[in-house]
Amino acid sequence: MQNRFFVHVLFFLITAATFGQNNKNITVSFNNTPLKEAVLKVETLSNKTFYFDEIWLKGHFVTKDFENESLPNVLEELFSNTNINFVFKNGNVILLNNTYVYTDLPPDYFNKEKIEEKQIEDTKNAPIFQEEYAAQGTVETRKLVTIGKQTANAANKIYTLSGIFKNSKTGEPLQNLSISTIDRTKYAVTDAEGRFSIRLPYGLNKLETNLLGFEKIRQDVIMYGDGSLNIELRENTESLEEVVVKSNKDANVRDAVVGVTNIDIEAIKTIPLVLGERDILKVATTMPGIKTAGEGASGFNVRGGRADQNLILLDDAVLYNPSHFLGFFSAVNPFTTGSLEIYKASIPAEYGGRLSSVFDIETKSGNMEKFAGEGSVGPITANLAVEVPVVNKKASVIAGFRATYSDWILRSLDEEALKNSEASFYDGIVKYKHNINNNNSIQGTFYNSKDRFSITSDSIFDYNNRLISLKYGHTFSEKSRAEVILVNSQYKYGINYEADANEDFDFGYELNEYQAKLNFNYKLSNKHKLSYGISSKLYSIDPGNIEPIGENSDVEAKTIDREKGLESAVYLSDLWEVSDKFLLDFGLRYSFYMALGPSIQNMYAEGVPKSENSIVEVKEFGKNESIKTYGGPEYRISARYLLGNDFSVKAGFNRTIQYLHLLSTNTTQSPTDIWKLSDLNIAPQRANQYSLGFFKNLSGKDIEFSLEGYYKTMSDLLDYKVGAQLILNEDLETDLLQGEGKAYGVEFLVKKNSGRFNGYVGYSYSRSQIKLDSQLMQERVNNGEFFPANYDKPHDFSVVANYKLTKRFSFSGNFTYQTGRPITYPIGRYVFAGEEQVLYSDRNQFRIPDYYRLDLGVNIEGNHKLNKLAHSFINISVYNVLGRNNPYSVFFVNEAGEIKAYKTSIFSVPVPTITYNFKF
Repeated sequence: MQNRFFVHVLFFLITAATFGQNNKNITVSFNNTPLKEAVLKVETLSNKTFYFDEIWLKGHFVTKDFENESLPNVLEELFSNTNINFVFKNGNVILLNNTYVYTDLPPDYFNKEKIEEKQIEDTKNAPIFQEEYAAQGTVETRKLVTIGKQTANAANKIYTLSGIFKNSKTGEPLQNLSISTIDRTKYAVTDAEGRFSIRLPYGLNKLETNLLGFEKIRQDVIMYGDGSLNIELRENTESLEEVVVKSNKDANVRDAVVGVTNIDIEAIKTIPLVLGERDILKVATTMPGIKTAGEGASGFNVRGGRADQNLILLDDAVLYNPSHFLGFFSAVNPFTTGSLEIYKASIPAEYGGRLSSVFDIETKSGNMEKFAGEGSVGPITANLAVEVPVVNKKASVIAGFRATYSDWILRSLDEEALKNSEASFYDGIVKYKHNINNNNSIQGTFYNSKDRFSITSDSIFDYNNRLISLKYGHTFSEKSRAEVILVNSQYKYGINYEADANEDFDFGYELNEYQAKLNFNYKLSNKHKLSYGISSKLYSIDPGNIEPIGENSDVEAKTIDREKGLESAVYLSDLWEVSDKFLLDFGLRYSFYMALGPSIQNMYAEGVPKSENSIVEVKEFGKNESIKTYGGPEYRISARYLLGNDFSVKAGFNRTIQYLHLLSTNTTQSPTDIWKLSDLNIAPQRANQYSLGFFKNLSGKDIEFSLEGYYKTMSDLLDYKVGAQLILNEDLETDLLQGEGKAYGVEFLVKKNSGRFNGYVGYSYSRSQIKLDSQLMQERVNNGEFFPANYDKPHDFSVVANYKLTKRFSFSGNFTYQTGRPITYPIGRYVFAGEEQVLYSDRNQFRIPDYYRLDLGVNIEGNHKLNKLAHSFINISVYNVLGRNNPYSVFFVNEAGEIKAYKTSIFSVPVPTITYNFKF
């Protein structure tokens, strides 16, 4: 009791000294005056001695007028934007750097029982910090940081810590990095600009970061108020050897989005693939919900959608044909690609124009500090990418070039027909990135690819992608950012036929797309993060032209009129943190499309099939005149509810509209398919998708589980009549049908992300069906009932596994099983008008045999010495180890009056490959 009496007396004396020694008022003016100079001036006017460290005052300036103000008020104003506190002692002023001296005792200071109860309660509620990473020696502990200014009323409050994470080597922002308290009660994920915002309680907080390919750090932060912290992380290539596909820690549970897949580009190097070419898009097809129509097929079918319903973006520009070699390789260079994010549902409101998915591919930025590169040499392809700093730590260029030299293989074969054939491709990409300052950045990307092949000696096919993308980003404040994007995409193909002098021709097709976008991000509050913007794109399509080759050719020159269309949209989305458990992402996009002239459009009689005979009027439209307009709202809604720190349920609804259609008579996407704009006679496609998912992580084991279901309805899907002529058809709508579709399915995925043995198992059961019904018998298919789409494969099972034997040797393998795709069989014969005809089954009533394949690989790293010119990596793999003769297609031939079935296969024997990779 005696000790407490002395404490009372001591506080009384300090308080008396505090208020008794500072009663002289001060009048003074400061105009952008250095804080040190202002403090010395006040010291002189107050006749007191100030004690402080000059370093604390550096970099601070004061602009303020004081008129007969008390000394405490003056000091409060001077230090209001700093971490400095002050205390009066024996006629002097002592400045303190973020330390506060309390002049009042806590209310329960003399109640010993309450104090002990509170200490016990605090112990119960204190988080148990997990030291799981410290033992591994993989986590760097950064220097303690103090945020905000300690004040008397700072305790027992929640504050906001915000900032930016960047790559220390390139200066690039780090997207999708997770930062959380060690007990995971507080959590945030960085956006596309590397920005984060996390709410933390008063006092000491232990934070950790997680992003695949970058060092993990432990950052201790003392929160006294709101503030910012910018952090740079080093790349950690060692960890990339241990995983194939990895989501950010807990992001799959805590994000609001449903149906999103992230592919790590570096980590796919161990997966065995055909002919040794690392392929990011082929890896994507091993994930549930993403399929192809068959081996070597071009295009993707996402959740029951067609190949044309995927928006494939490379640095914001549309890549219309994403494959080389007729679908065997992707057209995206893995050495220059930084990230691939696939939205199967919960498509952000920023994106539109396709029904099923968005493949968002981003090229990585070059090293801004030193020259670097990466390359590979395989059986038929070679690849090289280099990174060159332009302005130290501010600007760089990355360039990649890839080409095939497969012609020598074809010429060395004994098959005479193949000796005269050719097949080659190349692609090149250049990206320039310049961080002008902390608030401004610019980047530009140029991409060009070309394929040329001739399987027969009389014709040569070639197709080409060209993309140009420019982006300028500006940060207005920590809360607001904007970016301007300008892009051009071009796709064209040609056919050169020279076999018969009377029929030689040259055919060409070209599509151009020009787009401008303005995007904004604004942090309205800690609960609301807004994204909004406007975009507009102009389509220009030359549907085809044919020219005779040589004077003797009887081919008549013909050109189909150019098609033009303008698609514009505005969007707004709000990421709303309703509570700690409930997160809502609500987006609304309104798109508007206008078909433009010049054009000639046919009007057809109602109630009869569209044909040349049913034309009732021909309308002619002038240059840029509006032919027909379409539009409507597109809702993008998703929600997440936490059932625990590592368990959540999510739901979503998507409405999408597509104004551009791909027409093909093939089962899979082909280089010679044509894109058709909506016009007076062809309506845009529309879709609604409902999705529900459960996501669970096993803490401490780095294992993720997900179970997702979806149901999708589609309308105005384009199909074609039997015997349709799609190329060089001036009245194309007469050969087309529009119907409805539905798709539904369940997807299961379990992933083990780290450790010696890692990988994932995926399974999906899904159906995709189409209905072409009409009051007109000629426009009705399968009696107007639903039938399976060409790419309908109910069962899809994949296993991808890696085992790391040592730091230099590892084994990998993947197994795939899929239900055979649908096909229409001849089931009988009949006589009509004296001639025998073939009777076919309902469309897609039967299926080709099921598909399965096993691939195995051995991966050998070079030695890990630091002082080496280059680090090497060898992959030895065998594609289709079991030699399964998987049918690609089945066709029927009438031989001597008997119909016989034959099947074609792509790889019916094991295909061994060795690829040498190097990095410097």
